[in-house]
Amino acid sequence: MSSPNPLNILLLSAEVVPFAKTGGLADVAGSLPKALKALGHDIRVAMPRYGRINIEKFNLTRRLEQYPVKMGEEEQPAELYEGRIGEAVPIYLVENRRYYDREGIYMYPDDAERFIFFCRAILEALPRLDWKPDIIHCHDWHTAIVPNWARTIYAEAPYLQQAATVYTIHNLAYQGIYGHRVLEIAGIDEYGFIAHPQMQDLNQVVDFMARGIYFADVINTVSERYAQEILTPEYGERLDPMLRDRRDRLYGILNGIDTEAFNPATDPYLVSHYDVNHLHDRPANKEALQQEAGLSISPRAPLVGIVSRLADQKGFDLLSQMIEPLLANTPAQFALLGTGEQKYHDLFGGLAKRYPQRLAVFLTFNAPLAQRIYAGSDTFLMPSRFEPCGLGQMIAMRYGSVPVVRSTGGLADTVADYDPLTDQGNGFAFDAYEPMALYTAIVRAQETYRHTEIWRRLMLRGMMADFSWDTSARKYVDLYQRALASRAGRRELEQYHIA
Repeated sequence: MSSPNPLNILLLSAEVVPFAKTGGLADVAGSLPKALKALGHDIRVAMPRYGRINIEKFNLTRRLEQYPVKMGEEEQPAELYEGRIGEAVPIYLVENRRYYDREGIYMYPDDAERFIFFCRAILEALPRLDWKPDIIHCHDWHTAIVPNWARTIYAEAPYLQQAATVYTIHNLAYQGIYGHRVLEIAGIDEYGFIAHPQMQDLNQVVDFMARGIYFADVINTVSERYAQEILTPEYGERLDPMLRDRRDRLYGILNGIDTEAFNPATDPYLVSHYDVNHLHDRPANKEALQQEAGLSISPRAPLVGIVSRLADQKGFDLLSQMIEPLLANTPAQFALLGTGEQKYHDLFGGLAKRYPQRLAVFLTFNAPLAQRIYAGSDTFLMPSRFEPCGLGQMIAMRYGSVPVVRSTGGLADTVADYDPLTDQGNGFAFDAYEPMALYTAIVRAQETYRHTEIWRRLMLRGMMADFSWDTSARKYVDLYQRALASRAGRRELEQYHIA
């Protein structure tokens, strides 16, 4: 269904599926635009062309020949390639060999400069493309300079006069903190640092995330619960005073998942396809996963799947304390896929050698195997300390794996704890961030798993839930309208003040 008032939307992200991905940001940047396009909006996406993005593989064409981009007192050349997300959404990829012809995406000493260049290059490309955005949708710290520029050095740019800025926080913990030199490179050193009476350290550093929050017309996070949590010191990562100041512009919109890519009825990586009407075809995937992982073939042994970055934030400090008691005292099997901190590589790798038929560990990222874990596991574990949204629990439910989660962020918004008295809920959740709370939740899930009909109902509730992008995309359109109203109001105030 087309929108009666279609918008021109420019979405900026450091990573986009299928071109480059390190986490959920790429999934959002690759999926949301398709849903917005289906609603009738002119959505265009932009990202850097990293060295790993092959021009021929992705059928990229050169859209703009070399043009200058101001970086401090110097200029750097940019070129623009164009490709497609799906069949209909254009994506622009900014080319500069100095900044992007590298093996990785992040973790370079000049990351601030690299993403400043990307942002400025795409803004400078707009008049050359003869296209004016109504909305510039910026994601995470890498693009947070754009709302700052929209209020300063680009405030009078004719092709941005009507554009409103939306800033999405995917993870407040990653803020992009640098020194004063970055302001010179970005051309805003005359404006200095941000000052806040309750955040004295902002007077001494350039915090990109803080600038996005401070200057954007509206801000949102990727779940309603996380939008509330970050207003507190516990989750606010030192920016909670500023977030509280702007809480009237702060919203939460739950991420969706790509229901075409994550579909057990058509997934090419599964040995047996199934849906809500053919659950009897699902167990073959469990047996295949047990065989692939070297676990004992046991239909009734509860198999716990984990697909995650191995880090404290994801709850591995809790799991590391409980994994041996679980292996010793319960019949559970575990299939773990992911990479992260070396201490967890060592711990779980060592345990897998001691319990080879109970614990399988794959210290890598493997998308096809991840989908086989979703389809072959009975439960899916996400005991995160904090989780802005989380996609794993939604994908797991789509595949019929019942989630066991800590009630935080998007996990709390999507997983309702099972209550045997009322037969309500779609998973198992715990509140206290403590090892025993995690242990108890897993044991509760295993006890419930023994009751076949109850478990079937839990599986069906998850599989029948609508986690598609359609609902979330409509909420983003509402958010864009709020941003435009805010922008219009701000311009009226500025004109009144000048008068």
